[in-house]
Amino acid sequence: MSRSFIVLTALAAALAAAAPATADVGAPGLVDHAEWVDYGGRTSLRVYPTPAGRAAALRLDAGPEGEQAWREVLVVVPEAETPGMRDQFLCHWSYAEFARPGKTSWNLEPWRPVVDGVTMLESGCNPGAAEEAF
Repeated sequence: MSRSFIVLTALAAALAAAAPATADVGAPGLVDHAEWVDYGGRTSLRVYPTPAGRAAALRLDAGPEGEQAWREVLVVVPEAETPGMRDQFLCHWSYAEFARPGKTSWNLEPWRPVVDGVTMLESGCNPGAAEEAF
């Protein structure tokens, strides 16, 4: 066994152990936490992915993990299950780490319109208004 394999295995184990547990959603956690904030008089849900979540989001075959991550958000913030929020999240899941790697949070807003996938993508996952400056 190579030394680099052992180091990578140990690093993966450490990251998995460090990921916070979320009730009934499995491990490792893909979402560290989520919080509601008021930004310019509008409500925004800031979702903070874990390092494991960011790594998974970079994979082209990570659709099932995206759904898992959305379930993790709903465990913490069940009121986020409103029209359009899941689609915004999955858009961020699929494109945020490619477009803006390491962005502090993925911001979802319940006031944004529900749109089709093409419009969602063309709007940078922020239909109806520009993205927050945060």
